[in-house]
Parts: sequence; C-alpha cells; structure tokens
Amino acid sequence: MTRVPINEGVLSDIHFGFRMAKAIGDLDIGQTVVVKNGIVLAVEAIEGTDQAILRGGALGQGGAVVVKVSKPKQDLRFDMPTIGPVTINHCIQAGIKAIAIEAGSTILLDSKEVIRLAEENGIDIISL
Repeated sequence: MTRVPINEGVLSDIHFGFRMAKAIGDLDIGQTVVVKNGIVLAVEAIEGTDQAILRGGALGQGGAVVVKVSKPKQDLRFDMPTIGPVTINHCIQAGIKAIAIEAGSTILLDSKEVIRLAEENGIDIISL
C-alpha cells in the first residue's frame, strides 16, 4: 500500500504476527499484536489498539511491527478492524516500522491521509 522499502526481518515479523494475532483473536482477546524480532511485545485487550501500539513501541524501543486482523469468529457487521490517521500518529509516536492489515476485512479511514502520514514517516503499510 505504501512505497516504503521493507526488509526480510520486518516481513518475517509480519508473518509471525499474523499467526499470533489470529490465534489471540480465536481466544476473543483482541485484533492487534505488536511484534519485534519474533517476539510479541504487546497484545490488544480491552484498552484498545492505540494503547497496545504505544506499549509495544515503548517495549521494542523502535522498529516494531503492528499486525491488525479480524478475529476468526468475529461478526464483521458489528466490529470490523479499523485503522486511520490516529492509528498512524500513534505508530509514529511509538517508532513503529510497519503495519500489516488483513485484506478484505479491515476498514482504512481516510486512506489518502493514512498513506501520506505513513510514507512521510517511513512506515510501511502492508495488506495480507
């Protein structure tokens, strides 16, 4: 989605994070994980995505990856995963390197602004 170069380590974290987010979602805990170097730094719970991003970013001290997916048993009519400019601003604040979202089941609010903010701040957005 963005034109930010991505390296193998980040791709590996994205694929690992996708599996972890789906497993955590299957337990009906949350939709988002923050990962760095194959380690889950934060899991979204009741506090929401933004706080998970900030917590994971602080623990990772920059360069972590955010993965946001739908829960396997989730009714997308009522709770569809969503990111927008506020999400990107939290990622900037947390030093996040990339965001991976699930294709076909994630709402991207104000997509032009999301992509602009991400590209200006070196954050790659990938749709899986």
